[in-house]
Amino acid sequence: LEKMTDLVAVWEVALSDGVHKIEFEHGTTSGKRVVYVDGKEEIRREWMFKLVGKETFTVGATKTKAAINIDAVGGFAYEYTLEINGKSLKQYIENRLKTTNTWILNLGGTDYRIVLEKDTMDVWCNGQKMETAGEFVEDGTETHFTVADHSCCIKAVSSGKRKEGIIHTLIVDNREIPEAVE
Repeated sequence: LEKMTDLVAVWEVALSDGVHKIEFEHGTTSGKRVVYVDGKEEIRREWMFKLVGKETFTVGATKTKAAINIDAVGGFAYEYTLEINGKSLKQYIENRLKTTNTWILNLGGTDYRIVLEKDTMDVWCNGQKMETAGEFVEDGTETHFTVADHSCCIKAVSSGKRKEGIIHTLIVDNREIPEAVE
């Protein structure tokens, strides 16, 4: 494996199917551009005469759209910004905090990352979309699924406050799991 001498940027992006590492090499003398996602080469361009521009690619099992913008900031300095689904990384993360819940837990010595997509009620566990069964209960809904022979349930209950909306709680083996902050 050739040494990544032109590595100029590294980002970590949390998606429903996991946290992905995006690395970008930019050879400002050779015009080379290389994008790696989770260590795998996605794009390689040699001898690009235009040193500024945009590289687009997808990330993860959900094929989320991503782009790296290359902008000159005077002289021979460049700025690299990552966009996810057309939003800056900062905007994407802020939006994701509103649209998903994430829990990290350990069952039988194995770490699990469970993500609820609130808009679709899809549940992901360690990169796999889970089979779920939803039911209406007296105070809201319950979404049931199984992780490593452990019964799991995401309860959705109204907070009673308009600004807070619905509160989602993960319960595994009758134990409430605190939400993770990524």
